[in-house]
Amino acid sequence: MTILASSDRGRGASPALVSARNVHKAYGSQEVLTGIDLDVDTGETIVILGPSGSGKSTFLRCINHLETMQQGSIVVDGEQVGYQLRHERLYRVNSRALARQRKGIGMVFQQFNLYPHLTVLQNIIEAPVGVYGERRSEAVAHAHELLARVGLSEKSDAYPRQLSGGQQQRVAIARALAIRPKLILFDEPTSALDPELVGEVLATMKDLATQGLTMIVVTHEIGFAKEAADRVVFMDGGKIIEVGRPDEVLTNPTHPRTRAFLNRFI
Repeated sequence: MTILASSDRGRGASPALVSARNVHKAYGSQEVLTGIDLDVDTGETIVILGPSGSGKSTFLRCINHLETMQQGSIVVDGEQVGYQLRHERLYRVNSRALARQRKGIGMVFQQFNLYPHLTVLQNIIEAPVGVYGERRSEAVAHAHELLARVGLSEKSDAYPRQLSGGQQQRVAIARALAIRPKLILFDEPTSALDPELVGEVLATMKDLATQGLTMIVVTHEIGFAKEAADRVVFMDGGKIIEVGRPDEVLTNPTHPRTRAFLNRFI
């Protein structure tokens, strides 16, 4: 199958780590994304806000090819994940090449997605060892460093069922970091948590943001957006309606849809 690239930026020409152009996605006759354009620079934390059904999570999943788009281009570090550019056309890559491309992209899901039959340590080293061929001793040492980073050093031998939801999500963050990604995607990482557990996960994410990791975060946590985002993106109806610094978008939005959405949280 051949897909024509719609982006006018050549491979590697964009200074942005992520460059999305004219991204369209539909499920049958239902259009979910209707022309998304967005650049994300290295080291930026981007928070995507918007009502349910606005296309936020779908766009996030298109970045690492968990969803395929019908039109457009999303280039991550010079490559469009899921495709290879040959003679100005994009061709789908095989599963091995896709795994290689995804190595630079970590993802944290809403529902944790930890393997219940594996310990915390085993969950974290699964991808580095099993998918990317890293030496087990190196992966284990790195996993212990990551567990210390997320405040769970004492939980390496525990199973997911023995952890709180907040602890499971912090393990999921450590697992995403285990592949040493250039970019990490967060898909509503606190929405499945009890309110009292949200803070510990957000604190971990804020720490990552201060360390310069490039992050794209889909969330309804306005406080996190205010404190940690470099830019806030507001989506509605499959489009980006407004983009700007948190103090601009969150305190003085220009679009009426943004104002109406934010009024729900005031």
